Amino acid sequence: MTRGPRERAGRPRRARIPVRKRLLVRLLIASVLIAVCSVAATTWLAIETTTRALKEEQGQALADDMDILARLSGYAATHPDWRDVRATVRALSARTGRRIALTTADRTPLADSAPPGTSLPPRAAATVDPLHTDTYSERGAQRTGIDPRAVGPYRLTAPERTALDGLARIRQRCLTRYGLATTVTRVPSGRPVVTEDTGAVGEADLDATDCADGRLNTPTPTEEKALRALQEQAGGCLTRLGLGTGTPLYLVVDVTEGLVPAVAAKFSSARDTQALHTAQACVDNARRAQLDPYVAPVAELFLGGGAGDAPPRFDMSPANKAKVAGAAGLVLAVTVAVTAVVATRLVRPLRALTEAAQQPPEAHARVPVTTRDETGILAEAFNDLAERRERLEAQRKALVSDIAHELRSPLTNIRGWLEVTRDGLVDPDPQLLSALHEEALVLQRVIDDLRDLADADAGTLRLHPEPVPADELIAQVAAAHRVAADTAGVTLRTRADGAPWLDADPVRLRQALGNLVTNAVRHTPRGGTVTLTAGREGDRVVLEVADTGSGIAPEDLPHVFERFWRAEKSRSRRTGGSGLGLSIVRHLVAAHGGTAEARSTPGRGSAFTLRLPAGTAPRDP
Repeated sequence: MTRGPRERAGRPRRARIPVRKRLLVRLLIASVLIAVCSVAATTWLAIETTTRALKEEQGQALADDMDILARLSGYAATHPDWRDVRATVRALSARTGRRIALTTADRTPLADSAPPGTSLPPRAAATVDPLHTDTYSERGAQRTGIDPRAVGPYRLTAPERTALDGLARIRQRCLTRYGLATTVTRVPSGRPVVTEDTGAVGEADLDATDCADGRLNTPTPTEEKALRALQEQAGGCLTRLGLGTGTPLYLVVDVTEGLVPAVAAKFSSARDTQALHTAQACVDNARRAQLDPYVAPVAELFLGGGAGDAPPRFDMSPANKAKVAGAAGLVLAVTVAVTAVVATRLVRPLRALTEAAQQPPEAHARVPVTTRDETGILAEAFNDLAERRERLEAQRKALVSDIAHELRSPLTNIRGWLEVTRDGLVDPDPQLLSALHEEALVLQRVIDDLRDLADADAGTLRLHPEPVPADELIAQVAAAHRVAADTAGVTLRTRADGAPWLDADPVRLRQALGNLVTNAVRHTPRGGTVTLTAGREGDRVVLEVADTGSGIAPEDLPHVFERFWRAEKSRSRRTGGSGLGLSIVRHLVAAHGGTAEARSTPGRGSAFTLRLPAGTAPRDP
């Protein structure tokens, strides 16, 4: 049927979608953004990868420079002059590709890997002095700044080494018997040191007295001679500084670090820190003077870039070039993937809508809303329609099933008693009439609960809010259930923290708390306690009903507020209630803008907490 011009003119026109929300415009924008992002990402990755590669190359060059300095410092520590250093310089230059030149302090050449006549760099890269080594840049340097390879008169003779090696093997075998895994290392002076996983083995660390004989760590005659000379020279320094006392200087020697002497006891016992530092300085200076004839003179180290003394070039290694190529390929792959994802995303809502519309009505299919364009608006409308149909269908089925289930038992009982009375099998005595009355009360209670739930579901539950003091509210509920609690042998208590006020319907709140108290008394054994508490937390008033009953199992706790649910399926409606009480509590609290929650510990009790918006006390309560 075709509508006429007048009918079409009378229809409201749908608001036009903004240009930026149209599919065509979004596709163009996405294409431009993908192109821009891919170019920017490629540039960024290339810069980052190249920078990292250059840093690695520079780091390797710096490591080579440090190795050159360490090798030349070691040469100076073990040779009294630089006469034979040319072979070492040429070997280091060939391995690192750097120009290496050694000169005296006045720039007199000692050794140079460059051809004769090549000018030196403007500044020296470092000073080679084994007696004044930078402990932060030189690996293995001692705390005194002396290269540990400079041993001079402390170098052991061959017989002394042989004797100490034998003592080290004896110590190692002894420690092995006590379960200690050890190795023997050798310090530059030639002294062997027994070490384990945690460091050097000291005599105080051992439980076996037969291993700690002290012979391995005792200075040899060569070391004793050098130490006496050191002590005499340091003593003269102390005398000149006014610290000489005539008492021989007491030195503590650490053989595990290459025989490093340190001042101890004589000054530290008097807690004279300045004197102790002065004495240690005298010992260090005396040791440098003692080692000076055995080490090479101070030299200046010049480093260049190789042939022609050109500036060092940082060419990328094949591995770094592969990283750059891999980064570019990764960006290309990501660009293609993002383009495919965007295109699929634009079509996916239409496909999802088509598939959902083809589903049977009882499936109540929905589609995800991923956009805010034409397809997104259509998907939202489709989902709203499906949700309303599903909710109405579920409410209808649940209502019919629950009513039939709840009314069947009491009606069956009433019918059975009436039939046997009609047939003359039972006399209508007061006991029979009382039983029929109880069944009628069960029916009335179920019908009243269903009516309250129907009003809550339909949104027609009427509330008459007014200022209500929370402490009086729980007192009223406790008074109304006091007789039932006393009959069950349960103690009913109330506790209020201050006097919080609520802006609520007192009748409905008493109904909600009454349901909770009834359940608590029903599930609390004789001698137990049910406590009603009222307090305030921020802008909320907290009402709690706690009992010392049997509690609720963890798997049942999430279902306690569902209608017609019981933790014990064997309970009848007369002993276990209608199964609607807690569901009514939740709806009544929600109608007041609050929340209801339950917590329980099996065997120790349960607690139901209601959190409601706090009200303001009236000026004239």
